[in-house]
Amino acid sequence: MQKIMVFQQNGSGKTKIDGMNKFGRGKFIIETFDIDEPLPTVLDDTSPYLPETIDADIVVDYLKHRDLSDDLSALCEKLNIPVIASGKKITTGKALCPKVCCALPGQGRLGEYSNVFGMPEIEIVIEKDMITRIKVLKGAPCGATWNAAAKIKNMPIETALTRFGLEVQFFCSADPSAWDPLWGKSPVHLAADIHTAVLKAVLKKKKL
Repeated sequence: MQKIMVFQQNGSGKTKIDGMNKFGRGKFIIETFDIDEPLPTVLDDTSPYLPETIDADIVVDYLKHRDLSDDLSALCEKLNIPVIASGKKITTGKALCPKVCCALPGQGRLGEYSNVFGMPEIEIVIEKDMITRIKVLKGAPCGATWNAAAKIKNMPIETALTRFGLEVQFFCSADPSAWDPLWGKSPVHLAADIHTAVLKAVLKKKKL
């Protein structure tokens, strides 16, 4: 089993942790490193808050403080541990920083994590213009892909094309207020667009 260490502040990674435990197919051991105390705006020295070493195959960063994330990335680079920090802009270390969790492409260094979580992959069965079965092969660690897929089962194709992205927005745990001026969208809207595009691509392969 792959060992994942989640760094969080005041439960900031709870939704993702719950999703990874629920949809991880029993392939992961998930531990948390919690920082719950109030912090100053600027941390010149993060050593009192971060560990000296980390025992994990992958680190997932859901920290809120920029200085903590920067130094965690540098520490993971030193320890040769991949770190995923979705939605962040980290310049130290080698953190993987997709816009949203479901925008993470396959990464060989991430091992089994890449087979279960990241850019969505789905299979569908269609009967009489209805999606009668939908199987999630890979999805967002928050569980939005699986939860949204369950909502469009037994739904007409045209309706499902609209509803899939909308349902993802309901379940997505990204911060909707974190508007990206480059994309012109919030992370929640971007997640919806990604899932809608995936469904369209699968339908196109079926020539529907």
